[in-house]
Amino acid sequence: MSTKRESKPKARTKESTAKAEAKRKPAAKAAASGKKTTALASGANQPAGTATAAAFSPRILDTPVFAQPQPTADPTVFRVPHPSDDAAYKEIDKLNAEHKLFPLPFPAPRGGVEPRLTLAEVMGGNAAAIDRITAAGQLVFHALGDCGSTKGPVTQNEVADKLTADFNEAEASEVPQFALLLGDVVYSFGESQYYYDQFYEPYRDYPAPILACAGNHDGMVSPEAHATSLAAFLRNFCAETFVVTPEAGGLSRTAQIQPGVFFTFEAPFVRVLAIYSNTLEDPGVISNPTIGSTQLDFLDAALKRVKAEQFNGALLIADHHPPYSAGGHGSSVDMLAQIDKVCEANGVWPHAFLSGHAHNYQRFTRTRNADGTQIPYLVCGNGGHGLIKLASKGAAAIRAPQVMQAASATADQVVLENYDDTNYGYLRVVVTASQLRIEYHSASDGLNTKAPNDYVTIDLAARKVAHFVAQDMGHPLAARAVRALVRS
Repeated sequence: MSTKRESKPKARTKESTAKAEAKRKPAAKAAASGKKTTALASGANQPAGTATAAAFSPRILDTPVFAQPQPTADPTVFRVPHPSDDAAYKEIDKLNAEHKLFPLPFPAPRGGVEPRLTLAEVMGGNAAAIDRITAAGQLVFHALGDCGSTKGPVTQNEVADKLTADFNEAEASEVPQFALLLGDVVYSFGESQYYYDQFYEPYRDYPAPILACAGNHDGMVSPEAHATSLAAFLRNFCAETFVVTPEAGGLSRTAQIQPGVFFTFEAPFVRVLAIYSNTLEDPGVISNPTIGSTQLDFLDAALKRVKAEQFNGALLIADHHPPYSAGGHGSSVDMLAQIDKVCEANGVWPHAFLSGHAHNYQRFTRTRNADGTQIPYLVCGNGGHGLIKLASKGAAAIRAPQVMQAASATADQVVLENYDDTNYGYLRVVVTASQLRIEYHSASDGLNTKAPNDYVTIDLAARKVAHFVAQDMGHPLAARAVRALVRS
């Protein structure tokens, strides 16, 4: 974990236009799926120092709830002050220097070798919403990582406010349908008492489902605390039914129903293979003798199903530790080699790879020697925590684009195409039947800016960088009407 502190944020006023997508129902029964309440929810630790949360018990609902009924102003301080973690970090640094830090085992997900979750399930069986996305021919969603802030709510709210502003669209097909957090949701050790300030409160007005990959800070256990790795993450993101946990602190958002820390997420036009890269600062680890090979088995099964079903939509892999990183954190070389081996064995490769961990934005293009296809690898770890520069202190800024890994007989060419280590921001992903477009938006651009700061488009069939085929959102027709009016 980085011990660097955040840059001083600029105060902002909330201008969210979000509306709640579902009303709370006082249910006493389980969700429509018929699943029973999870023990993870009933065993929740209540946020310390919060009278509201202390009076709360988990509440089971029959439908999911996302945003609050009415938008509210951003708070200026945390409800639960976050003390310094310097003492814990000193112990961790000592253990790391003595090579005593290892990846931690994690509970097996529900659902067998390839756990699955669909957008329809996340939306509480809302088939009409799925039909609207399919009929529109386009799916939009958000992705960002390293969201939790230990220094105060301002930087995280800056990003969350701009995310929520994306729901104010003239064209319905441009509205996001969910967000995928790329790890490190809560700092510094995923403690339950900080979930309200670092997760529930910043996204209280976000009117759509929020899923998450677990990051190293979500799974790490502080040497100063007696806690179980991933306990709070599992309770709030891997519940078996729609339940409001004590960590929500009186807010309405229900816990997410992911089957575990790795799973296939299916939505119109896209499949996302979410994996867990464990608790080390560097590198990411998805398989070794200690934690086993269940994630490699999962990837193998998921890719085999892609091939057997002749799935021709966009295929993404998402995790926390980046396979490629130009600075701030290192590349997870062995993890990528394991993933590549599974892809090679099945003849199926992702169209893009999304990660966090490095506290900045980076975009790489990998051109495969085998067939010339191109895979974008994007790092979006500037979701609200502390920013980290790519260049070392005192060194010249890194020029982009530039080759980071030259092509050779044993290596593919990797180019650093663009980066942002100055602003907080997020990814806006647009998927159609033929193309995948990934945009980067800087939060500092303000709520009314709809143009991206960076983007890449992949042709799904050709698997190469392409020019995006833009939608006709009515401007040509409106312009013709104006010209006709002028002529008359």
